[in-house]
Amino acid sequence: MLDLIVRGGKLVTPEGVRQADLAVAEGRIVQIAPEITEPARQEIRAEGLHVFPGLIDVHVHFNEPGRAHWEGIASGSAALAAGGGTAFFDMPLNSLPCTLDAPSFDQKLAAMRASSYTDFALWGGLTPGNLEHLPELAERGVIGFKAFMSNSGLPEFPPCDDGSLYEGMRIAARLGLPVAVHAESEALTAHFTQQKRRQGQTTWRDYLASRPVFTELEAIQRALLLAQETGCKLHIVHISSGAGVALAAEARARGVDVSLETCPHYLAFTEEDLERLGAVGKCAPPLRSREQQTLLWNQVLQGQVDIVASDHSPSPPEMKQGQDFFAMWGGIAGVQSTLAVLLTEGWQQRGLALERLAALLSANPARRFGLVGKGLLAEGYEADFALVDLQQTHTLKPQNLRYRHPISPYLGRSFVGVVRETWLRGQRVYALGKIEKPSEVRLLKGTIPFETAP
Repeated sequence: MLDLIVRGGKLVTPEGVRQADLAVAEGRIVQIAPEITEPARQEIRAEGLHVFPGLIDVHVHFNEPGRAHWEGIASGSAALAAGGGTAFFDMPLNSLPCTLDAPSFDQKLAAMRASSYTDFALWGGLTPGNLEHLPELAERGVIGFKAFMSNSGLPEFPPCDDGSLYEGMRIAARLGLPVAVHAESEALTAHFTQQKRRQGQTTWRDYLASRPVFTELEAIQRALLLAQETGCKLHIVHISSGAGVALAAEARARGVDVSLETCPHYLAFTEEDLERLGAVGKCAPPLRSREQQTLLWNQVLQGQVDIVASDHSPSPPEMKQGQDFFAMWGGIAGVQSTLAVLLTEGWQQRGLALERLAALLSANPARRFGLVGKGLLAEGYEADFALVDLQQTHTLKPQNLRYRHPISPYLGRSFVGVVRETWLRGQRVYALGKIEKPSEVRLLKGTIPFETAP
């Protein structure tokens, strides 16, 4: 007997949207057909609903252990599930300790297994001081290594100079793992920041002026050259500008192995919104001009952007207050709203095809990071999916948020689509506003084999 049949839903597949039944046994999709007649222990009537593959958010900061008062694994993963997500990749900061060696990995893994509502992967850190620990992190099962090319805002996670980044990429290439970079020029952004602050210019406009688009482009160019030289698989996180995507896409066309990630907030807001949003909209790279946003959307629609991830990086409310915009914590809380933004800004307003949307949020993350059996609604794949009502709209209110702190730039916005249920390997983890604990959550590892670096 089958474990579950989802009947009559509109399945979002790479070939397009098709109405069909979906059968699940032992956590996997075993049949997709116009009508499945076999009996099942449980049935869901999904007529009128779209069935999306579960979102895989490759960029979150859940901050546990060490800074769970900023965000915790339970609250963060619950918010992900409420937004249709079934897996996340946790960054090596802002937790304490940062994930820089085997013991810190083990601490984070234990916390994840105890508290997460969804599957997860763990990024390892790449800093000037931990190059010797990259092989042990690879053996533990990190999905890749994260490096900052500018100040992370945390002294325990220093940025990489060019020499350290080059050596780290060489090691990562031997290990067969990607390196993700926060691509902003530390030399330029630090120079402009010091210049502004010396002159007493500390408003949101001054912050924007301290991180112009070319400081992102300069760092992207350096990262691309280093990746080409070392043979490292490169993942550029949270590209904020259409110009940045174009630069990286040109390198990919000439053979550089690079994947491109942007975030919902760059697609939903421009720098004009920062005056209204204040510190809740502060991030790095910052929100860009409407012209750059239009270019970015064009790149998304043309297929040059691979992945949209939330870069969920929350903080307590007091860290978002004060008169000095430079001193406020820079991070967007948005892991629950990624699908909503792409449905509203992309599908409804710009004609982004639903199968392309699902690729950005599910199939491409799984393929890029070697997650076999994840990311698609197809026979043999794990039964990770979300039931979404595209006929309904919702306005995001503080009481709807599952975060530790109900802060988000999306509050008060109306969105197309309501996530009714989220299922992980055939187990319901979210329904009707309630979170349910699955019987098992898993550490996701890429399947690319590696050799231990000398």
